[in-house]
Amino acid sequence: MLNIGQIAPDFNLNDQDGNPVKLSELLTEGSLILYFYPADFSPGCTVEACTFRDNYEDIQEVGARIVGISPQSVASHGRFSKQFKIPFQLLSDPKKQVIKAYGVNGPMGFGVRRGTFLINQKGIVENRVVSDISINSHAKLIKETVRRGKSEAA
Repeated sequence: MLNIGQIAPDFNLNDQDGNPVKLSELLTEGSLILYFYPADFSPGCTVEACTFRDNYEDIQEVGARIVGISPQSVASHGRFSKQFKIPFQLLSDPKKQVIKAYGVNGPMGFGVRRGTFLINQKGIVENRVVSDISINSHAKLIKETVRRGKSEAA
C-alpha cells in the first residue's frame, strides 16, 4: 500500500471512451484525487461515484482533478458514466496492474480495496484513505482537499 510521502507509480490506462490516460499527463494541470473502487453499478461504488460527482465543481475550483480506477471494461465504465452522469474519467485496469502497484488489490487477489489517494503535481502522495466499507471517509478526504485549496487561494 502506498503511504503518504511516496511517489505514485505512473500508469497508462484507457478511460470510459477508450482514450489512453497517463498519470504524468493528469498531473500537468494540478493535483489529482485518484480513487480505486471495486465495481461499476454496485451499490457502494455508485454512491461513492455520485458523491464525487456532486463535489466535482468544488474539486475543479481548487485546481484539482478526480479520476476513478477499477478492473471493469471500458464499455462498462462508459455505461456507468453515462447512466450516472459522471463528469470525470473512469479508467479500466482489467489486469489489475495499477491496482496492485498502488497496493489496493483485494485479499488473496480477489476484488479491489476502496482507496483514495491525493497526489500532488510532483507525483507524491499527500494524503490517502483506505476504507473498504465507509464511503464517508473518502468523501471527507475530498472535502478536506477542497477546504485546504480554498484557504490557500485566499
